[in-house]
Amino acid sequence: MLRHSWEKIMVQPATFTACPPERVIPIESRAAGLNGVIVLHSTRLGPAAGGCRFWRYDDSGALHKDALRLAEGMAYKNALADLRLGGGKAVLAVPDRPYDRAKLFEAFGQAVRELAGDYVTAEDVGTTVEDMAAVRRNTMHVAGLVKKPGQPGGDPSPWTARGVFLSMQVAARRHFGTGLQDLTVAVQGLGNVGSGLCALLHEAGAKLIVAEPRPGVAAHIACLYGAEIMNKDAILSAQADIFAPCALGGVLDHRTIPTLRAKLICGGANNILGSPEDGERLAERDVLYAPDYVVNAGGIINVAGEYLGWSSEEVARRVGETGERLARILDYAGREGLTPGDAADRLARKAIAGARAPLALQPA
Repeated sequence: MLRHSWEKIMVQPATFTACPPERVIPIESRAAGLNGVIVLHSTRLGPAAGGCRFWRYDDSGALHKDALRLAEGMAYKNALADLRLGGGKAVLAVPDRPYDRAKLFEAFGQAVRELAGDYVTAEDVGTTVEDMAAVRRNTMHVAGLVKKPGQPGGDPSPWTARGVFLSMQVAARRHFGTGLQDLTVAVQGLGNVGSGLCALLHEAGAKLIVAEPRPGVAAHIACLYGAEIMNKDAILSAQADIFAPCALGGVLDHRTIPTLRAKLICGGANNILGSPEDGERLAERDVLYAPDYVVNAGGIINVAGEYLGWSSEEVARRVGETGERLARILDYAGREGLTPGDAADRLARKAIAGARAPLALQPA
């Protein structure tokens, strides 16, 4: 079922923002409807850990490009969260014909098993706890399973939302000199992370503007928290202090950055910037960018805790330090004259390059 030829994947070198991945493994099972790729960007710190995305793509090139960027982001995210885990990602295409979802994820579990612990998977966009249970039938190298009392596990998105919220508090104090209760936050995407973030922001007294393609979900959040509803494109230029992208990445680029009114970017989405140059574009407009893979690390911290057998209290402690990690990166950026994104990239690469022999980790 596994194909191991990097040469079969037609992706240009410009896809990488720093260095190529260690391994790219196309996976396919026609019988199960499985078609996708697992990317192991780095295993210097430990097994490559990162969720499984299940999404519709225009073509295989777009799927592979997404996987490559997401895997690199996971390597940096895990390094800066001080996890002894490398970075990887699985991206699977939603079939364009009828399929058995459980069989598809069981086949994916077989692909993970054949990597013999080099890759640890979990939920991501488009996947659920039930999907991970299907994966678990064929491999032990999976997290995001049903939560047990007193232990990490289950849907990691509440932890992601928590880390974004804590980071937003820190960034707002630095950039605006005020707490969130005086600010308006535009949240793009009301999946589990975006909805959870809205709850925390409402509790903190922030005003909300939201965008979500599912009208019923948007209406529900608006009723709960008194939020204004906009469409996903218009929200980019909303009259807001903070823009929180919580859907897919690539939303800020040379076309959309000039339309921004928000002066702080802090959200749960991965790869928010279309290119590294977009960090400079934001800085030129005095927009503070909180690097996405720093602020949204709460989910992978929970995954690590589940996989390695930490207590729920240890996960909460580590997620609670997310804002402090952001503050250190912003301090470093200021000292070195770097954008926050460039500062985070530099520190992550330094941590990976300086790693000792990776640990041979096994699930608890």
